[in-house]
Amino acid sequence: MQLMLRDGSTGPFLTQVITKALAEATLDDAGLKQIKTKAVLMSLKFADKFYNKYKMHLLEQAAFDVIGIVSLGLQELAKDDQQQALALLLAPEGLVKPFQKGWTMLAAVSKKTGKPSLYGDVAEQLLQSISTPPDAEDWDGYKQYQLALTEHRRSQSMQLLQQQFYARSLFDEFEHFSLEEVLAEVVFYRALTGGDKVRQDLKQRIRAIELQPHWFNDTFFAMQTEATLAELPPANADAIRNDLGQHFIPALLRTLTFAKDYQALQQQQASPEKLDAFEGKQGLTNPLLGWPQYLEL
Repeated sequence: MQLMLRDGSTGPFLTQVITKALAEATLDDAGLKQIKTKAVLMSLKFADKFYNKYKMHLLEQAAFDVIGIVSLGLQELAKDDQQQALALLLAPEGLVKPFQKGWTMLAAVSKKTGKPSLYGDVAEQLLQSISTPPDAEDWDGYKQYQLALTEHRRSQSMQLLQQQFYARSLFDEFEHFSLEEVLAEVVFYRALTGGDKVRQDLKQRIRAIELQPHWFNDTFFAMQTEATLAELPPANADAIRNDLGQHFIPALLRTLTFAKDYQALQQQQASPEKLDAFEGKQGLTNPLLGWPQYLEL
């Protein structure tokens, strides 16, 4: 397997490490041979498991996959430190430990769609995004993994919010389309009810809720949002914070102002049709955030 690169500054991390080590004479021929031998054996094993090791183009694809997986795991284990990465490559396990790390990382963030992947626990598209020839001029495999990790944490965070802050255990996948929508409903409901678990009853409860003057400011909703996030694991809380737009808090405040007007109509004994029309007009002209979207049948 060819592991060399003309300019190893932007290619696969594995190739970057080897190229730099050869240039600085911190890797000798024996060490290079050790790495190459292990890479060939791992590519044969990978091809035998997922492809066909007797077909040259599939064996080559297996080698590209191994380089991508090892590069990913090596970069993570070494924290981008190429000297530390070289030490890992020359350790008795050689490429095995970085490969195992990379594979575990990919499996952890792979979407489970119900359709079996060629690679078992690893999504095919994700593996293809990090697979790379050794002499590639550019490799963004680690960036692709980070994008998948962000999406994984976003999905995981949505599930955590639903499990932790909702009274019901079954959810309609079409009820919420974004993490921001789920968080907004949780924050808004808890703010108005004193921390109760979310139920599909806010439109009824709002009639009897005494809306406090100090609720009508950005600081109140910012504090309510942080109080909610504080109850989640730090990684998921950070994923949610990174997903929120700059208009999240102002939109909650705007929804509270709408809720005050909605409450006033209720107390005037407005008909369901009038309430629906008022809600629909507000939702079309300035979409509400945190206000319940369920249908009352």
